[in-house]
This record gives sequence, C-alpha cells and structure tokens, in this order.
Amino acid sequence: MSVSGKSVIKRLDWFSVLLYIALVFIGWLNIYSATVTEDTANILNFSALHGKQLSFIMASGIAIVLLLAIEANFYERFSGLLYLVSMVLLLGIYPFGKTINGATSWYNLGFFNLQPSELAKVATALALAKYLSDIRTDIKRPKDQLYALGILLIPVILIVPQPDPGSALVFFAMSFVIFREGLPLYYLGIATALLVIFVLTLIYGTLWVLIILALLLVLFLLLKKPSFKVPVIPLSLVFVATILFSFSVSFIYNSVFEQRHRDRFSLWLRLEKDPRKLNEIIRTIGYNTYQSEKAIESGGFFGKGFLEGTRTKGNFVPEQHTDYIFSTVGEEWGFLGTSTVVILFTTLLLRLVYLAERQKNPFSRMYGYGVISILLVHYFINIGMVIGILPTIGIPLPFFSYGGSGLLFFTALLFIFLKLDANRLKELF
Repeated sequence: MSVSGKSVIKRLDWFSVLLYIALVFIGWLNIYSATVTEDTANILNFSALHGKQLSFIMASGIAIVLLLAIEANFYERFSGLLYLVSMVLLLGIYPFGKTINGATSWYNLGFFNLQPSELAKVATALALAKYLSDIRTDIKRPKDQLYALGILLIPVILIVPQPDPGSALVFFAMSFVIFREGLPLYYLGIATALLVIFVLTLIYGTLWVLIILALLLVLFLLLKKPSFKVPVIPLSLVFVATILFSFSVSFIYNSVFEQRHRDRFSLWLRLEKDPRKLNEIIRTIGYNTYQSEKAIESGGFFGKGFLEGTRTKGNFVPEQHTDYIFSTVGEEWGFLGTSTVVILFTTLLLRLVYLAERQKNPFSRMYGYGVISILLVHYFINIGMVIGILPTIGIPLPFFSYGGSGLLFFTALLFIFLKLDANRLKELF
C-alpha cells in the first residue's frame, strides 16, 4: 500500500498517544480519590466530579476522532479565522461571562462551562505558526518581530483584566517558538536580565541593585582586555535604563499591585521579615501551598495508598482536584508516584520535540513547538507552585486536573499536532 493510501491511524505516533492516555487515566484516578464520598463511590455517577470528568474524557475521545478526520491543511488554511473567533469569544466574556472564584473567565452553556482562554491557546499557536511560516515573514526584521509579538499580546490584553494572569503568562511562553525560528538571542538575554533585576529589587531594594551594578561595571572594566574598546555611550544607556527599571519595579509593586499580589510575592521570596506577619500570610494567601507541601511530605517514598490519603480525605488542600491535584499523587502514591508522573510528562515533551524536529512543513514544526511551549509552562508552573518553589498562579496540570475546557482543548492542542505529524509522509509525495 502506498504511503498516501495508509490510514491516519497507522501513521499516528502511538507512543505519544499512549503517554496521553496514561496521564489522563492517572489524573482521573486522582480526581476520583480527591472528590469521592460514600454517596458518590460509583465510578459511573455522572453527577459527581469524577463522573463529570469521565464524561469530559469521553467527549475528548470524540474530539480526537473528529480532529484526526479533518484534512491536515485545514488547520493551516483556517488558522487566522480560528484566531479571530477566539479573540471575539475572549472579548465577549466581559458582557456575557460567568464569574467563578472572582474571575470572569467562562461562558455558562448550561451543561458545560466554556473557558475561551483555553481555545485561544490553540488558536494562537496555530496563528503564530501560520505567520512565521509565511514565505514573506523574516523574523530578523523588527517589523515582523512586532507582528509576531502582537499575535501573542492581543489575547494577553484580553485575558489579564478577567483577571486571569496565569493564562496570560502561557501566551508569553509561546515566544519560545519565535526564538526557535531565528529571533536573536539577545532578546532572551534582555528578558532574563530584567527578571533578575525584578527579583533583586524586591529582595534587596533599588539601592542595593545600584551598588551591585556599579560593582559589576567596575569588575568588567578591570578584567577587560586592553585592546577592547568600551562603548561608553551604549554602556551608560544600559546602566541608566537598568536603574530606571529598578525604580519602576518598586513603584509598581507598592503602588499598582494589590495587597494579595504583594502577599504572594512576599510569601514566595520571603520578603516579610516579621515572623508574625509572615505566619499570617502563610495561613491566608499561602494556605493552599502549605497544606499541599504537607500532603506531599506525608506520602513519603511509597505513599499511603489509593484512597488512603488522610489529608486528601480531610479536604485539607483546597482545590485539590484542580490546580493542586499533584498533591494527591504525592500523598497517596508517594515519591514513586510523583516521579512516575514527572517522567511521563517529561517523556511526552521530549517526544514532541523529536516529532517537531522531523517535520518537513515549517508550519507543522512551528505549531509543534507552540504545543511544547504551552504544555511545558503549564507543567512546570503547576508542579512548582504545588511544591512551593513558585508563587501560586492558578493554572491546571495538563490532561490531569479536573475541568472540561482544559482537558478538551489540551487534547485538541496535542492531537492537531499528531494529525500534522501523521500527514508528514504524505507531504513528500
């Protein structure tokens, strides 16, 4: 049988599919454990949260069939339209959206709450890949760099006021695609330097940042080779710009950020020196993370066993079936369980990198890296906040956390790429 005659099922990357199935299944087991009661023990109780998640899994299975049945070139051809529709849906949230936990991020469809920011992630990854793969696009040109950045900024501008800063952060992660396609690395250096200055300013203050910069400048001048001429004006501009940025960090932190934002940074960076105030912040803003850490710690190496987590059963960790689902894994399955989940996620990401690199179509490769960027930032930040090394942002663990919109659109994100990969060999003929 010719390559073009083979079914998409035969050409599908089944290793990635099996990793996906494993993550969804383990996630559902932990949602069941975190939410089940004596009255809802039946796994087919679709009024219970674990039953609803099972229905979301079934719906995702149907979505997979539909996504694989669609011609691969559809995703490239209509990427702009999908992006436009997703932006309109984001805009429509403000007059028509449903507010949950203080965020107006959902449409109430009666049987289902649709979160358009999840659709926007898929659409933005497609639109960015389409723009970057256009033969007229040269990412080395400032104009094209601005257009690519604009594709990422528009959804951010629409999402931040909901407020949903966690989802907005995910869109910036897709800038990795632009770097992969040739954006000069000094932009990454600038972004890293700004992040370091931001953190140093919060910890030590602007005065100490000024002293540290001055010492680094003196050290640079002393160690430079005599033949190397120092560009005085550019160096001076960088120094002044850095100091101004440091001053702006202090102003924004104290005058623009709300108290709850300051408390989260204070908890993350241990900025509060008064033990009583720090304990108060831990009991309020840091309560979820504190209880999550204790739950994972109590699991030890082997865990307490399925349905045997005392902290899970006692509802010590709020939102344990959504953003903090990883703490259930830690308590009931221990270090072995958490390591297994980390290995599965890491293996899936590495597999997707391999698939992206073997693409012949630039659009498919760029979309693949968009998928990788989105999954990586969700995976890294969610587990980081659950174990306390990152501030609480509030983004789910892909394929794992409870939620219909999240599971459905993470599934779409992945299987659109697997469809493009399955179509890779056909493009050679």
